[in-house]
Parts: sequence; C-alpha cells; structure tokens
Amino acid sequence: MRIQAAFGPRLAAAALAFVSCAALGQPKYPSKPVRLIAPFAPGGLVDVLSRAVADKLKPAVGQPVIVDNRPGAGGNIGASLVARAEPDGYTLLMSSAGILTINQFLYAKMPFEPSGAFSPVTLVADMPMLMVLNPGFPARSVAEFLAYAKKPDAQVNFGSPGNGTTGHLGMEMLQAAARIRLTHVPYKSAAEAIAAVIGGQIQGAMDNPPTVLEHIRGGRLKAIAAAARARLPQLPDVPTFNEAGLKGFEASSWFGLVAPAKTPRAIIVRLNREIGLVLRDPEMVQRFAALGARLSPGTAEEFADHIEAERAKWEIIVKRANIKLQDK
Repeated sequence: MRIQAAFGPRLAAAALAFVSCAALGQPKYPSKPVRLIAPFAPGGLVDVLSRAVADKLKPAVGQPVIVDNRPGAGGNIGASLVARAEPDGYTLLMSSAGILTINQFLYAKMPFEPSGAFSPVTLVADMPMLMVLNPGFPARSVAEFLAYAKKPDAQVNFGSPGNGTTGHLGMEMLQAAARIRLTHVPYKSAAEAIAAVIGGQIQGAMDNPPTVLEHIRGGRLKAIAAAARARLPQLPDVPTFNEAGLKGFEASSWFGLVAPAKTPRAIIVRLNREIGLVLRDPEMVQRFAALGARLSPGTAEEFADHIEAERAKWEIIVKRANIKLQDK
C-alpha cells in the first residue's frame, strides 16, 4: 500500500504528460486546404455564396478554401461526394434547401440518406419567395387573385424552373393553403419562366428576389405578396401572405453549410464561429441584401432544427401534389 501511495502521484503525472503530448501532437485544424463543394453550376447563387464565403474564410482559418462545382441531379451529385468524404472537416458542402429537405421525397432513390449523412454547421442565407403576376392580370392583391382563381371558368397558369423546384412547390403550397386549382407550366430555368410571365404566355410565378426584383422595379412584373415572416426591406410596399390572410404561409430558398456526418464537434464549432463572423461582415450583408438574400448565421443546433422543420413541411407538399422525378 505504501509503494502504491508513493508511486500513485508519479503515475498520474506521467499519464497527464502523455495525454498533453498526444494532444499537442495533433495537427491544428485546418492544416491544409479545405474543399467547399458547390453542387450547382458556376454563376448561380450557390456558387456566388460559396465563393464569397471561401474568400472571407481563407484569412480567418489560415488555409485556402477551394470552391469545387459539382452540378447535377438537383444537387445530389455534389452532395453525395461530401456524404462519402472523410469526416475531418476538409470537405464541406454549400447545400440548398432541396438537397437537405426536398429531394428525398422527389426521387425514388437517393445516393445518400439526407437525415443521417451530414453534420449541420450553420444556416448561411435565405431568400423568401415573391409571388409575381403579369402587369395586365386583373388581380392587384392576394385576395383578388384568390377570388379570380376560384371562379368556375378561371384558367390560371403559373411557371417555375422545373418540377420539384422551390418555385413549383411554393405555388403547390399556395394551392393547398387557399384551396384553389392552378396549372403548372415547367420551364428549363427561372429566367425562362419569368420571361413567360412578362410576355403574357402565363399569368404568374413564385420565385426568388434576385430573379424578379429588377423586373418589379421596372414595372414588368407585379408583386402581390412575399412568402416571408416580415416584409422585405427591398420591397416595403409588398405585403406578406400572412398579412393577406394566409396565416403562417412562408416559403423560401435557403442555403447552409454542412460537413460529413461524424465530423468532430470541435471542428463544427470552429467552422460555425468563423463562418458566423464572415456572415456578419457588413460588406457581406450589404452585398447579398442587394440580391434580396438575408445572411442568417446561427448555431449548428438551430440549423439542425430548421432542417427538420423544413423537411416535415415539404414532405407534405410533395406527397400531396404527387410530384416524382426520375432518378439520375
């Protein structure tokens, strides 16, 4: 017993020294370039956000942050690369809402399981959608639009960038909430759909601010409501759907950063802190506000809760509308 008592403190000190050395032996994160997968083509908002974040993050972490565009299958191709990557913080994904909350209900087969493939880092930005009409359409408000759409002989066509896009699902949600029937006309891009509204080939659409703001300001489109909690600062005269009587009607395109599942908590915390500082930079806030996007940093836990709430909401809409896409 005396021998154990004598050597106990020495053994404890040696163990502590071993742990400290092991910790010191681990390379500081990040110790090499970080790859940020943008799962859509260059030039779109996901790409623009990714490059803006990467540029600001580089000096903060002391390593290059390289944007790698991997488009295809509604973002699933790029996302699957991150889902299969080592959970070491060196491969990240700038995800859209569709990848994390919608695609799993559109495709019969997914290359990864969205609810378990990723570790949320932070919400980056969101863009509440705007409902726009051709200026010649008789309705000037949500109430007038719904009254028109409920007429027995009404034929109202709306456009979107394609089946299963947020523009499509936003209008499907409107039909469910207001109990109206509209006809969906899918186009190859948001620009084509909005051009059709302006040209009078279709009556309306629901799309993101970057696509429609300048057309609204120029009088080529008529905005009747924002699918947001509060009015957009860029369009203070446009009411929300909530103000128009559709309580709780919110639909937005949002973007967030995720890492592969099982990424160490310390790395998630470091990334969340550094990216939060980037997103609060006044230059970044002003730059994206001009596009109608609100930078929305928060905790990883808040982002995880947001993903789950959005997943539950869009599952109901997709299944109600019976929307299916071919696996790619």
